[in-house]
Amino acid sequence: MHRMEPRKNTEGKLKAAYLIKRFFPYFKPYAGLFFLDLLCASLTTLCELVLPLIIRDITNMGMSNMAALTVSYIIRTGVLYMALRFVDAAASWYMDSYGHIMGSYIETNMRSDLFRSMQHQSFSFYSETKIGQVMARLTSDLNEVTEFAHHFPENMFVVTIKLVASFVILLGMNVWLTLIVFACLPLTVLSTRFFYRRMITASRAQRKQIGELNASVEDSLLGHRVVQSFANQPIEQEKFERGNQLFLNVKRVWAMNMGGFGSINRIIQGFMYIMVVVVGSLFMRTGRLNAADLVAYLLYITTLLSSVREMVNNVELFQRGMTGIERFCELTDAPVEIVDTPDAVELADVKGEITFENVKFSYPGERAEVLHGINQTVTPGESVAIVGPSGGGKTTLLSLIPRFYDVTDGRILVDGHDVRDISIKSLRTHIGVVQQDVYLFSGTILDNILYGRPGATREEVIEAAKLADAHRFIEAMPNGYDTHIGERGVKLSGGQKQRVSIARVFLKNPPVLILDEATSALDNESEWVVQQSLERLAKGRTTFTIAHRLTTIRNADVIWVLTDEGVAERGTHDELIRKRGAYYDLYHQYLEVAS
Repeated sequence: MHRMEPRKNTEGKLKAAYLIKRFFPYFKPYAGLFFLDLLCASLTTLCELVLPLIIRDITNMGMSNMAALTVSYIIRTGVLYMALRFVDAAASWYMDSYGHIMGSYIETNMRSDLFRSMQHQSFSFYSETKIGQVMARLTSDLNEVTEFAHHFPENMFVVTIKLVASFVILLGMNVWLTLIVFACLPLTVLSTRFFYRRMITASRAQRKQIGELNASVEDSLLGHRVVQSFANQPIEQEKFERGNQLFLNVKRVWAMNMGGFGSINRIIQGFMYIMVVVVGSLFMRTGRLNAADLVAYLLYITTLLSSVREMVNNVELFQRGMTGIERFCELTDAPVEIVDTPDAVELADVKGEITFENVKFSYPGERAEVLHGINQTVTPGESVAIVGPSGGGKTTLLSLIPRFYDVTDGRILVDGHDVRDISIKSLRTHIGVVQQDVYLFSGTILDNILYGRPGATREEVIEAAKLADAHRFIEAMPNGYDTHIGERGVKLSGGQKQRVSIARVFLKNPPVLILDEATSALDNESEWVVQQSLERLAKGRTTFTIAHRLTTIRNADVIWVLTDEGVAERGTHDELIRKRGAYYDLYHQYLEVAS
């Protein structure tokens, strides 16, 4: 979707005109449906406008010329009106069905664009954004936009027809009474403007708070095992009640303003009624208005007041829609930090040579450097283990290779190509990552292994599982590879989840492999099994390993000791032990703790 320069008001919020311009491209493809909807809206309005004229005509005949009020005339009038009612029913059906379908089309397209935008956001975006807030914008916010897309233009069109038609019809009956009645309408406009600002502020606060509430609930439910293991349900309930109460308070503010808006308009409506009765009666005394016209006036006042009520509802609809569109724009306009360059190349026949040239890195918004002056070269097929103190930047360094983050300074090369000049998809296709915190998707074991290479055959999946030493336990499951493993693989043990994730990477078959403390959370037996799988996986690939247990990296081709100053030492296990430097100290500290 084309992005234009945002326009903001004095409060820093996006202006309604800008939001409507941003929203219009989603509306445009359904212009045909929209105009048919407006045509049907005008037809439904016709019945409402015709009825007072019919009653006025019949009343006039009954009072002045009863002979003209024949049975034939009455029947023809009744048939005509019922014919209009059938037209009204057909038009209402179209509005209620296809009007809502049009809104659903728009909502679906917006949700797709928003999800697509979220898929391309970097790690740093998600470290600063609550998933519950994103979920609220994907669901409830866009539902409000749907209601706005369908009902707001339709309602405004109907209200405009009613006001203009009523004005013209009433003007033909009595100019002064009509001007007096319509002079009351600016009061409605002023009250609408007064309460509108307060309502839209409260609506924004509602949207923000429901996102916070969603985030809190998601955090609590995903961590339900921890909650129950510590018997901390009362704490979680208290946190929820606190957020729930804040949401209630925000809704109360909105409701108070909405109630004030409604009350003021009811007073204005009552004033309009009494003005028609009083002034109309005075005009009747002087012969400037007859009884039939007064009846028609009262019926049209009902139409006008229903229009005012629709305007009140439209104000609410409009501000909810604008809030939803604004929150949509905030996410879709969030800058994507990791993007392809215009001339990005596609990697082919990757050997796996990785070069770090004076690499420096700081997290966005922070001055302190996590990595400083990394200069190293890894030959194809070489196994590199990275050790160092906690918080020394080991995971961060390896996250720079697949461009989960971009270097602050320097560059990283894969087979001589700067990773920033390689298309992201091509780069990450050739890199496999096995992490300590395994994430499995809700679905079957087969689905999760296939995630490594969608489109692979079942036989290829089974072969990958065998290489990961996962085939036997999978076959023992109730439905084998088609066993559903629950949310985040909750039905599997830690070792089983890790082996499924390794099978996923075996299926991907990347030339470069990153193992980020892949066995640190496992028990000794599971660690041994998984370690054997990892060694098979690493064979013939350029491999980077971060290990919590230093005994597992003794056979690495080269070990880097990463500190605040960069790579302080490098060499094989035996070389570094003989050197009696930083690695020697780390290794003996680990042995003391392990014993």
